[in-house]
Amino acid sequence: MQFAKFSRTGLTVSRLCLGTAPFGKQTDENVSHQILDKAAEAGVNFLDTADAYPMGADLALVGRTEEIMGRWLKGKRRKFIVATKAGFPMGPAAWEQGGSRKHLLDAIDGSLRISMMQQRRLMKHWRLSTS
Repeated sequence: MQFAKFSRTGLTVSRLCLGTAPFGKQTDENVSHQILDKAAEAGVNFLDTADAYPMGADLALVGRTEEIMGRWLKGKRRKFIVATKAGFPMGPAAWEQGGSRKHLLDAIDGSLRISMMQQRRLMKHWRLSTS
């Protein structure tokens, strides 16, 4: 596996980042964990998710990807860098979507809670609103 410095963060990440968008809808938990195991065995230490994953899910399934990842990361969290995104609709209220400070802070706290992470060692970025 090749690694690179992640901008000026001081982090070294694998040049391959495993995207987890289908985990929890198109890919069940068992297969998702097998994929994560294979990626880790190959040296991948950079994982990508989003608060709104799995892709194509309705609001009832939102967050399932982070739950699956959280269970898999238990006991090995320090070995991985997890990138996540926010800004997607998480509910019907105006403050439950977009790039408002409230929504982004709620998304960070929600991602940490859902994925059972105790540290804020995750990068957060958001999609820009087109409205």
